[in-house]
Amino acid sequence: MSEVVLKRARNCSTKKETKAPVKASKRICVPIDQEEYQRIVLDPNAFRQFLDPLLDQYPEVFPEAMGQGYTFHDILPASLKLPGLRLRRIKVVSPDSSTETVFTIAPSFVWPYMTGYTDEVEKALFLRGKFGVPYWGLTYVFGHNDMYWARLELSLGRNSIVGTTVKDADKLPRNLLADEKHTWLNGERAYVATTVGAECILGASLALRADEKELTEAYQFFKTEAQNVAPQYQPETVNTDGWAATQAAWRTLFASITLIACFLHAFLKIRDRCQRLPQHFTEICQRVWEAYHAPTALQFRQKCDALKHWATVTLAPGPGLNAILKLCERVPLFALAYDHPAAHRTSNMLDRLMDHMDRRFYAAHYFHGHLLTAEYAVRAQALLANFLPYCPRATVTKQYLSPTHQLNGFVYHDNWLHNLLVSASMGGFRQ
Repeated sequence: MSEVVLKRARNCSTKKETKAPVKASKRICVPIDQEEYQRIVLDPNAFRQFLDPLLDQYPEVFPEAMGQGYTFHDILPASLKLPGLRLRRIKVVSPDSSTETVFTIAPSFVWPYMTGYTDEVEKALFLRGKFGVPYWGLTYVFGHNDMYWARLELSLGRNSIVGTTVKDADKLPRNLLADEKHTWLNGERAYVATTVGAECILGASLALRADEKELTEAYQFFKTEAQNVAPQYQPETVNTDGWAATQAAWRTLFASITLIACFLHAFLKIRDRCQRLPQHFTEICQRVWEAYHAPTALQFRQKCDALKHWATVTLAPGPGLNAILKLCERVPLFALAYDHPAAHRTSNMLDRLMDHMDRRFYAAHYFHGHLLTAEYAVRAQALLANFLPYCPRATVTKQYLSPTHQLNGFVYHDNWLHNLLVSASMGGFRQ
């Protein structure tokens, strides 16, 4: 007798809020070890003596009004999930409206919502963020269950990427790179609109279509979060490929921005189409990169003109010649970079981070489920990439622990996950 198994149809939502997918939190996270915290938490005077120096040293992780003073509101009952742990709450009065707001002071050694101790989940999230170890692998090694690790990771995506990563408004990069990472959601193609600056991912949002409207909405999240850190923030340049919708989206969001065409993309097309010309291939590559390294815009144009003349005379009509001529036609766009010496002329920085993103997505067989869940996943991946420590063999480790350390010049805690949680104080939003 055959048995008919009815497969339950999944009804996955493709709805995403057009505003920020996250909201500011009333949770202030502070760096402190557990023994010291347990010693002072019940003593208001000792707790204030601990909190006041932190407020002076790191005002960005506290509400702005707290600098005008605060009072202790209450102390919460002991946690049922983590017995013996209690949290204090403070009251801050806004000088503009005389409105009282209550914030919870949480130590960095405990995870939000009391779901675990930071040191107990740190190694699992390191493997997840750095190498894409699946949730069942984390369960096998560290215990709990798959959904525990999934919720832990996705909760990071509820924080502001820019606000969590950039702690000083003056360090917010003025020269950016942007591109879309192609991926899949429930078998349908999707696009992760990615913004990169100063070796950090500053924006990551999923778009279901690569048209101007969808990409504008996706890149809007970066603008919203960046202007929360610096209200007058306007980037000078953004490096993009030749996709018209991407360029239109950035012009819509930042009217005064200068679009820098990626020279690397143009070269890669020449490389792919000229590999069947072995007698000229080496010289083609040499001439292209000699033009790129020209010290002035005038010399760059002259070398591109020489390249065009040489290719027209030397090469037979075909895809290789067409690719070279197309590069030469875009010389005015490439030459704009000479007016902005700090601008990115190639997408190398973005490509390095996208390679890691690509490996993560492929290892997970891309995204399945609701769009908003996938949105939190790409945002969490961005924050993990920014805060995870560099490989110990990398030269940069002689000075910096992680990309965020290199960007900000300091860390709140020597452990990368503690540092992330403190950086995500108040959800990474300035209040």
